[in-house]
Formats: sequence, C-alpha cells, structure tokens
Amino acid sequence: MLAKVKSGSYYGVDPYLVEIEVDCSKGLPNTVIVGLPDEAVKESKDRVKSAIINSGFTFPNKRITINLAPADIKKEGVSFDLPIAIGILAASGQIKQDVLHDFLFIGELALDGMIRPVKGVLPILLGLKKWKISKIVVPQGNHCEAAMVPHIETYPIHTLKDVVQFLHGAISLECVKTEIKEHTENDIIYDEDFIDVKGQTHVKRALEIAAAGGHNIILIGPPGSGKTMLARRFRTIIPEMTVDESLEVTNIHSVAGMLKSKRGVVSQRPFRSPHHSVSTGGLIGGGSYPVPGEVSLSHNGVLFLDEFTEFRRDALEALRQPLEDREVNITRIKGTITYPSRFILVCSMNPCPCGHYTDPKNECRCTPYQIQKYVSKISGPLLDRIDIHIDVPPLEYHELAADTQGESSTVIRRRVGIARLKQSDRYKGEAIRSNAYMKSKQMKKYCSIAPEGHVLLKEAEERLGLSARGYDKILKVARTIADLDNCQDIEPYHLAEAIQYRTLDRSVWN
Repeated sequence: MLAKVKSGSYYGVDPYLVEIEVDCSKGLPNTVIVGLPDEAVKESKDRVKSAIINSGFTFPNKRITINLAPADIKKEGVSFDLPIAIGILAASGQIKQDVLHDFLFIGELALDGMIRPVKGVLPILLGLKKWKISKIVVPQGNHCEAAMVPHIETYPIHTLKDVVQFLHGAISLECVKTEIKEHTENDIIYDEDFIDVKGQTHVKRALEIAAAGGHNIILIGPPGSGKTMLARRFRTIIPEMTVDESLEVTNIHSVAGMLKSKRGVVSQRPFRSPHHSVSTGGLIGGGSYPVPGEVSLSHNGVLFLDEFTEFRRDALEALRQPLEDREVNITRIKGTITYPSRFILVCSMNPCPCGHYTDPKNECRCTPYQIQKYVSKISGPLLDRIDIHIDVPPLEYHELAADTQGESSTVIRRRVGIARLKQSDRYKGEAIRSNAYMKSKQMKKYCSIAPEGHVLLKEAEERLGLSARGYDKILKVARTIADLDNCQDIEPYHLAEAIQYRTLDRSVWN
C-alpha cells in the first residue's frame, strides 16, 4: 500500500517542498530510504521503528520503501522523522490517508515517541503559502517560531501518539497564532548606554553618522581609549527593526539553529563579535553542509571585529564581497547557496603593535618597519570599503573625573531614527534602505553638490589620493550628515566633515 506525506526542507534560506512516499509491500522485512538522504536521514528508520512501537502502534513486518522527492536534492537533518512515521502508519492502514492532504509535518522523534524541536522551521513555514498548504504539525518546542507566520494553522504536538489521535479526531488541539508585531513594537532595553561614555564627543558623532546612514566605521586608538566600550554601545543608537527586518533575521537564525528566543522571533538587532581566531568559513559561512557565517548572523545588525589586525588575512579579505554585495554566495559542486549579509561593520584596532604610536602620554617602542608591517595587515581595498575612519585618543584626567553625563542612547537614537525615516521616504520603491547602499543612479539623483563642494572634493582627491570608491563614500557620508542636519542639499560644510573621516587614519597608513 502506498501513502504520501508532505514535509519540507531548505537550501540556504530558500524552502522547498519534500513529498515522502512510503510503500509497504510483500517481501523480506526491510526498510530502505532513497532520495539522496544523508546519514541523519538514513538513521531515522531505526528511530522511527522504536517510536512507532513504543507509542503503541504496529510496525509493519513488510518490505518498506521510503522515497524523499525530489530525489535529486540531498536531504539533511532529522526533521523528516515525524513525516516518515506518519507515512508508515498511513501505508499500513493505521492512519486514514484522506486526512493528510492539507497537512505538512516536521519533527524529530525520540525512541519513546516524543517529538523534539528541529531547526529551520521558519523558512519552511514561509513556503507553505506557495505550496498551497494551510496546516502544519510542528514540535511543541518550535510553536513560538511557527506561530509567527500569518494565515497558517499551526498545531504544536508533544508525541507521535497525540498526532495520530489528532488526525483521527480523538483529541482536539488549539491552533496557536500570534502577531509578530507584538514582539517587535515593544521597547527594547539594552544593558549598555552611551550615557556611560565619558568624553570622546567626536567619536560619538562619527558613530551617530554611521548609524544614521548604515556606514561601516573603524576606530583607531591606543589601549584603554574606549574603542570597545563605544563599539558595544553602537547598536543601542540604531532604530529598532521593522517587522520585515525581524523576520529576515529570525529566518537566518532559524536555519542556523540559533533561535533561542522564547518568543520565537529575534526582536533585537544582532550584535556579533567573533574572536580574532575565527576561520574564513566561520566568518563568511560554508562547510560541507553550508551554514550561515558571522556576516549573515549579523544581518540587519552589527558585526564588530575587535583587534582588527589580529584576524587572519584571508578571513579579512573574504569580507570584501559581502561588504560590496550585501550577500554571501557559497558555491559547492551541488549548487550555490546565497545568504543575506546586510550589516554595519564596526572595527577597532591599535595604531601599532605596542598600541602607543598615537598616544601623547606613552612612548611608542615600535620601529617604523614594525608599524608598517602591523597596519599593512589591512589591505587598501578592504580599508576603502570602510566609510568612516576615526581616531580615538586617550582620555584626559578632567574627562575621566567629570560628573557630567553625555547624551543617552535614547536621545541619539531619536535623531538617527528621524534621519533614517528621511532615507526610507527618499528610497521608497527602490531596493535600498539607507544612504550607504546607494548605487550610481541614486547618487546622481540625491548627491548633487554646489561648485564650492566640487572645489573641496578636488582638493581632497589631490591630497589624499582618493579612489573612485573613496570619492563615493565621501558623498554618501555627506548625504547622511545633511539628513541629520535636516538639509535637502549637501552643503560644503557637510562635505568638509565627511572628508575628515577619510583623513584621520592617514597618519597611520602613510
């Protein structure tokens, strides 16, 4: 007897429908799984057999052939346990097949029949509408994540026995549903705040500009000047995520198996700070079974690379493509997987090996060769992709001892939010969200400057040797400064401030 059960999986973050065909026929008792299963899927036959028997059902003493269609895509993971068990019970006549038509099943089975949570539920749920499936059975541990998708009936269940009884109408289950807006519109409270930072007014200004326009930024200064403290508070001044942004981030974290929120949705902007020993694959993503890297896990958030020069050269150079394209393409023999990676890069570094090259209070003990070798770890093309370079000097005693407090993150975030709202209105209907993502077409339209501004840019190009990308970065940063000043046009003083954010690091690199 043949039975068909619907399940789903994903390739990258793109879902695809999997139809599980189970055939029970006469012959020597044996269970065979075909359709390019990986080891975890092959082992499911033993888990499924024990779960069926321990749940009080009969495992058919026949030849069982299980096909996972489409058969040309490799099936990975343990989420097919539950649909395979349902298929075997339906093929052996223990479940009526006509009740399976509208359902999709996902879940890992324990040997006693308990249903364990799995990763990647959200991207599969987002594909249900396309597949014209209206109901889904998921593990109880995934119910918060699954309930976020509208217009889908989600039924979280604990055990295999409960699933069978529910399908037969012996028990009733409440369809869980919640609105993602309930979890994204609440005020988010951070442990860090800019009000804790003393001094460094010009650095706070640079970080505000970076947050307002989505610009990458590098902080250069001696140890103890506050680089890490400032960077860790950076996300507190970025406006909260929209519903669409939150869903994008949750989708990636679901695929990576990192969705730990009890609410089933990532509401805070990601802040990822990998150690400098991270591999290229860990930073960018990849592996024999590709998984998202740090650049994708920080999507719509912040990627902070502390001690920038200590990272492996190949890992840093691999950042160039994600910074430019805002996505990562991982190519394998089986195909290409694309992960989104739209993030703000925040870096911090010392100006030399001992850290005191730009410190007026401490003598630098490094030779010119050591300094040059140290800073040359950051290539010119990579540095060119960082919009704002800012010097972070050591604090003076009067700044450390002062009782006055600076602006709070809430106040700064309010100004940043107004600037971002201007950009949202400006780029409405276009595939960009902030000034940092402008292409040539948008720059010609929104970055027109007066003749005085052209004089400034020409002088900057001659003195600094700007590349074409560096020239564009100055215009984009100037556009953001104008938005913060509520100016329609880019004035010469906006350009002057933007230019200085390309010059403060020249004493180090040259």
